[in-house]
Amino acid sequence: MLAGLDNLDFAVLCALALAVVAYFGKDTLKAMFTSDDSLTSVTSTSRDIVEVAKENGKNYLVLYGSQTGTGEDYAKKFAKELITKFQLKVMCVDVEKYDFENLSQLSPNVPISFFISTYGEGDFPDGAVALEEFLRGVEAGSLSNLKYTLFGLGNSTYEFYNGASKKAEEYLKESGANLIGSFGLADDGAGTTDEDYLSWKDATLDALKDVLSLDEHEEKFEPAYKYEELEQFYDESVSHGEPTTAYLPDNVVKGPFTHNQPFLSPIVKSKELFKNTDRNCIHAEFSLEGSNLKYTTGDHLGLLPSNSDEHVKQFLTTFNLKPDVVFDLISTDATIQPPFPVPTSIGAAVRHYLEITGPVSRAVFGQLIEFAPNEEVKAKLSVLAKDKDEFAKQITSKQFNFTDAVLYLSEGKPWSTVPWNFLLETLPHMQPRYYSISSSSTSEPNAVHVTAVVENQPNPAQEGKKITGVATNLLRNVQLVQNKVDVAEIEKNEKENKSSTPSLPVHYDLNGPRNLYKDFKLPIHIRHSQFRLPSNPSTPVIMIGPGTGVAPFRGFIRERVAYKENHKDDAEQLGKHILFYGSRNHDDYLYSEEWPEYSKKLDESFELVVAHSRLGDSKKKTYVQDLLIERRDDIFKMIKDGAFIYVCGDAKGMAQGVHRSLVQIISEGNKVSEEDASEIIKMMKTNGKYQEDVW
Repeated sequence: MLAGLDNLDFAVLCALALAVVAYFGKDTLKAMFTSDDSLTSVTSTSRDIVEVAKENGKNYLVLYGSQTGTGEDYAKKFAKELITKFQLKVMCVDVEKYDFENLSQLSPNVPISFFISTYGEGDFPDGAVALEEFLRGVEAGSLSNLKYTLFGLGNSTYEFYNGASKKAEEYLKESGANLIGSFGLADDGAGTTDEDYLSWKDATLDALKDVLSLDEHEEKFEPAYKYEELEQFYDESVSHGEPTTAYLPDNVVKGPFTHNQPFLSPIVKSKELFKNTDRNCIHAEFSLEGSNLKYTTGDHLGLLPSNSDEHVKQFLTTFNLKPDVVFDLISTDATIQPPFPVPTSIGAAVRHYLEITGPVSRAVFGQLIEFAPNEEVKAKLSVLAKDKDEFAKQITSKQFNFTDAVLYLSEGKPWSTVPWNFLLETLPHMQPRYYSISSSSTSEPNAVHVTAVVENQPNPAQEGKKITGVATNLLRNVQLVQNKVDVAEIEKNEKENKSSTPSLPVHYDLNGPRNLYKDFKLPIHIRHSQFRLPSNPSTPVIMIGPGTGVAPFRGFIRERVAYKENHKDDAEQLGKHILFYGSRNHDDYLYSEEWPEYSKKLDESFELVVAHSRLGDSKKKTYVQDLLIERRDDIFKMIKDGAFIYVCGDAKGMAQGVHRSLVQIISEGNKVSEEDASEIIKMMKTNGKYQEDVW
């Protein structure tokens, strides 16, 4: 016993010490008590990437910096192919988990493949900022030992297309590192990410084969995990689809709540915003009470959805899978942990952990060949796997998901020849869907509002089938049930041609695993954004957001209303805030009842300018970019007065049209060429005075 301490004092001191250890070593403790793939995935206590690779006997590193999970998916695909094609001992990990100070000591016989996504205005993903700082600070020539490949993921509709990977390539070149093959660039803006990856991957594998003198092996599926079927579905250690193992029975979830461990937030209110009956837009309000989650106006809400009953049933039937079969995955490689909580059931994995409704990758068809149900289907797969034009014509253009595609090839017959562990290792894993927050952190600090148009339209290539968004239809299910709408009666009337209200195309288990989602709870987290109002409230603000692009601007205006109410006696006045909003007509005019109230509270400091593109019988369609030109004098004056410009919505059409209008306004106002005006806008983007939140 320490001098001067009685038994109670000593016990309290020990408890405090354990609390400190638990707090500062929370990552280590999580790794000990959970098998979540988001946690540390190596059997090493070190963060030194070189040391960990050496300890685990790796001769190839695949490192990814990913914001939404796409970069991670491609990195894991590439790592898998290196293993099957060349029998390499690959370590595929998130750069966020490691330190790189000793990278100069990496053996020249251990190449690295970098997969770097671009986020925001040419930025590295949040988890890759430390890697950027390291690369930017390395001395010239200090990484001459390093051989690397590089694949960037970006969107050409943004000003700083693939900005993060281009910075990485520049830093690596200056460090003396040696690029193998060519620098690959994926363009989500053109919808060619998958084909861009496949072209880069084929060329890169050929280059690696030559540079490293690799022997190529016949490609066959080699599981990364030992698959075992179990019999204890009701055992409390078996996951029923919980977001992480922290939500299993007897565990206490206290946070912090992140994308790795989301908060189960109750939807306290939801409503339909559209007044027409052919489309839907859901306003949902999530409570943050009890989570300690904080957000800033302009941030994003990440929502982790589950798959619908209909899609789960179709998938299980197509591949002859039994949903109640419980299985475990045991890693055959110490550096790889299972991709989701195990043990679990096949049904839970299909519903909660796998992306079964997204676009189909041509690469998957090549891997499916060995499991084709017959020679005829095998021949079809072979053609489509090699011919990107034919694949685009037969699969992509028809907007098939994976199950639709394989049934199309087999003429509707099930595929009982595909191993379950191939499916769970090959298909992408469920990722959060992100929505611009439409509330204000000042006026609603404990609630987050989102505004989501429901994706639900007929697929011309499949009679009677619809293309449905997984998360937006989930929100619509919640909205209807929460507001006690009789869905069964709607569907009955529709069948009897008594109602024009569209029925639900898909249905969901709203109670969730072990009733965790009962009372309208869903797993969420906050993703911080750079989309911010100027700190000086007197700065003029120009906002442009048609459709649900208006969501963050509703938050901005509510923020300014709260500011004015809290600063009634301040001499400083709000600057001019003008919002250009576009909708089709009055039926889908979002928050139409709210804007007049905001105008009353903000007086002359707020103006709403509305463009209706399909109003009445008018053949002329008016868009937000057209109204900018009509108000060119006001817009130019505001820009000259230091206005911040914000654009939110469609990246391809609207954002580019707005950019052209602003170039024209600045060109005419400053009497300079459009090239010079474009440079002015580029400068505004660089210094944060022109911000985009587009998709």
